[in-house]
Amino acid sequence: MTDAFADTPDASSAADELRAAAEGKTPERKPSTTEQKALALKEAAAQKAAQLRDFAGDKASELKSVATERIGAIREGAGETAGHLRGAASDQWEETREKARELHVTMEDYVRENPTKAVLAAAGAGFVLGLLIRR
Repeated sequence: MTDAFADTPDASSAADELRAAAEGKTPERKPSTTEQKALALKEAAAQKAAQLRDFAGDKASELKSVATERIGAIREGAGETAGHLRGAASDQWEETREKARELHVTMEDYVRENPTKAVLAAAGAGFVLGLLIRR
């Protein structure tokens, strides 16, 4: 059988409390065992909450440092890739410029060797462009 009424005051302490209340005095009351247990549980919960808060803070700091390291690695890799791409684009640009120079020289030679054909081709191209622009 449970001791459900263990925390209830006995008759004499209840009578003392009533007399003190009638005289306007507030008697000093000892907390019951249930109240003491509740206070102990409250303190234990507060301690656990503080421990959990500290643990969460530590984990957040660890995650932040790991994320910072990974961001640094990604940034470094992206910088290297950008450098490679920049170099490849520069090389391609130089090759294109060289081919354009060669084409220019070839066209000049063709015009010098075949001036009539070149003039007629230029006139034809101009005529076709003129028709297209009018529309």
